[in-house]
Amino acid sequence: MTRMTFQAAATMGQLQKRLDNIGNNIANSNTVGYKNRDANFSSLLSQQINTEPDPTNPIGRLTPDGLRVGSGAKLGHTNINFDQGSLQRTDRNLDVALLEDNHLFQVAVNENGEEEVRYTRAGNFYLTPVEGEQVMLVTSDGNPVLGQGGDPIVLANNMDDLNIEENGQINVTRNGVQMIEGELAVVEAVRPRLLEAAGSNLFRISEQSLESYPFDDIINGVGFADVNMESGALEASNVDIAKQQTDMIETQRAYQFNARTISMHDQMKGLINQLR
Repeated sequence: MTRMTFQAAATMGQLQKRLDNIGNNIANSNTVGYKNRDANFSSLLSQQINTEPDPTNPIGRLTPDGLRVGSGAKLGHTNINFDQGSLQRTDRNLDVALLEDNHLFQVAVNENGEEEVRYTRAGNFYLTPVEGEQVMLVTSDGNPVLGQGGDPIVLANNMDDLNIEENGQINVTRNGVQMIEGELAVVEAVRPRLLEAAGSNLFRISEQSLESYPFDDIINGVGFADVNMESGALEASNVDIAKQQTDMIETQRAYQFNARTISMHDQMKGLINQLR
């Protein structure tokens, strides 16, 4: 395989990954709290092609000693766009939308027998029964939502009404009496670029990020006075469908150009083989 064919084939594989990313964004355009992913490319390592020295010059060539030829492109990294999405009114008691940039809810996820704290912007919560005539606040996937202190929010089941206040406090009405029986734990991603997608509309801190920065430099707790959310509303996805379609067409064209490069190279080889 020649260098030209290798470059085109390597780039096509990376362009396919970008198409997969665009398809994932479009598929989640209606997902509550979903954050758009942007794919960025970088050049592969260049190859050094040395040139012969000038025999008439005892010192050697006065021009550069070689040429650097790239080997295609690769998907450098995928950035998560944490811009605020639009708000959608639902008037549902357990729906809540964060109004501050980079603020996140905390969720407990049990993976391979180990519990891990993850983060989300999706505030469509539900109540699920647990032991002892109690209910627990969970996400749409059934993962416990954490409250202040890092524990799941568990409430007695005999309630008349429940509302999540704008400061994150859970106001429960029992026999006509209102009481605060819990508070959502909200954190701020100080360095949101260090978060990675963990599936199910959740984020986590990568091990590589923790090796480079202390945990407190990535995630900070948010005090009671700093919490700002809207009850009875949800944050919509921040995916721009028009931009995604434009990016998809652009990527498909680039894929076609690279495929055409391989096709033309094959035709050129065929013509050379037919020479007599």
